[in-house]
Amino acid sequence: MNFINLLKNIGFYELVGTHQGDVEGLSLDSRAVSENFLYAAVHGTQVDGHQFIDKAIAAGAKFILCNDFTALHEDVIFIKVENVAKSLGLIAANFYNNPSNDMKVVAITGTNGKTTCATLLYELFSNLGYKCGLISTVEVRVDNEIIKATHTTPNSIALQEMMAKMLAKGCEYCFMEASSHAIVQERMSGVTLTVAGFTNLSHDHLDYHKTFDAYRDAKKKLFDELPTSAFCISNKDDKNGVVMLQNTKASKFYYALTQPADFKGKIVEMDLEGMLLSINEKEAWYRLTGKFNASNLLLVYGIAFLLEENTSQIITALSKVGRVKGRFELIKSKRGIIGIIDYAHTPDALINTLNSTNGIRTKNEQLFTVFGCGGNRDKAKRPVMGKVAAALSDKVIITSDNPRNENPEDIIQDIVLGIPAEHKKKAISITAREQAILTAVSMAQSGDIILIAGKGHEDYQEIMGVKYPFDDKDILEKAFNQLEK
Repeated sequence: MNFINLLKNIGFYELVGTHQGDVEGLSLDSRAVSENFLYAAVHGTQVDGHQFIDKAIAAGAKFILCNDFTALHEDVIFIKVENVAKSLGLIAANFYNNPSNDMKVVAITGTNGKTTCATLLYELFSNLGYKCGLISTVEVRVDNEIIKATHTTPNSIALQEMMAKMLAKGCEYCFMEASSHAIVQERMSGVTLTVAGFTNLSHDHLDYHKTFDAYRDAKKKLFDELPTSAFCISNKDDKNGVVMLQNTKASKFYYALTQPADFKGKIVEMDLEGMLLSINEKEAWYRLTGKFNASNLLLVYGIAFLLEENTSQIITALSKVGRVKGRFELIKSKRGIIGIIDYAHTPDALINTLNSTNGIRTKNEQLFTVFGCGGNRDKAKRPVMGKVAAALSDKVIITSDNPRNENPEDIIQDIVLGIPAEHKKKAISITAREQAILTAVSMAQSGDIILIAGKGHEDYQEIMGVKYPFDDKDILEKAFNQLEK
């Protein structure tokens, strides 16, 4: 592959020499590199890759992609660009022969619902007979091959490599999540999108973005950069839904439950097992439940429609799709206790999940909520979530989530500070998450509901840099089984 093909469309403004290679690296000691590789000096979240240029050269790099350099080195070519991360994405796309040009790629962004919508689209189009790829928080799928996910959206090289594998396997569609981090870090640079969808926007990731406006604009960037050939679809019920699309060049569409929209939905009936939902006046029973999932189904339907699938076939196939792992996942004990595993880890997600549960239950039973907040993340949401959980539950058990490098008791105390005096008696704190779940089960009676929120699909708990095996669903099922003995 020659230099021009590899670097076309980068938009470089200073260039010397030629290049071949595709290696990105900051931790050079941890990966094998061959002679004559390219080192990309990306500005990371904590360190600047330019600090490691000399180390990269010592390790064998002959080509340096950077936006600045202080000294030239013999036999080393410096490629100076304005945006290293964006250029790297374009290089990676060209290196893998631009796989997104030969598939229909659909990206979903928003605070909540990305995983559900991307997974539903994968399941829907698979049911319609297509070979598909999926890139999500839970897993990556290359047709039927399952790969464990490490990030919501992989780095640009890994992303292009995955798409190339999908194309080689005959995939016609790739459905992916687009996180706010990935968008601003240019991980999606070089990806040609057919459709982009927006779910909703609420308080999250302010530890990284600092302000809500910056977080909103990170999501909006995805739509701002769409080509005229693309379609985009947004949630008109969300106050930021119209803002998301205001500067896009793509064809615009909207979905909504409460506002006039291109794809209009109405919940006719709903219980814990599913709901009867009308979409553009066509009713069907779906296995998902809750207002937030009605909105997710509308987005999925709208995208399938824009991809020119038959409406009746969309509804038939979508009504057969099951729930996504860790997203309002239902488990019942033999004694009639109902468990719900949900990834809700933001105030808005917890409100949606609790409101949906309260909207379905009879109120003759008790609703227990077991949850915590992650360490080394947005601290401002902790008291808010404490207030929400206490207001919308009968009993609350505050516990550890992924404390990471923080003291779990400190995180719990931050949550407790948000609980108003009138709800203090509802809440207890149990630091050990397994014990918190077991306690909820021991307190519950037949018909009661236990919501375990925050970790969802995760099968680990991260404590002081170590990931220990831990699965909320496994713990709950174990507790239910012990209860039956």
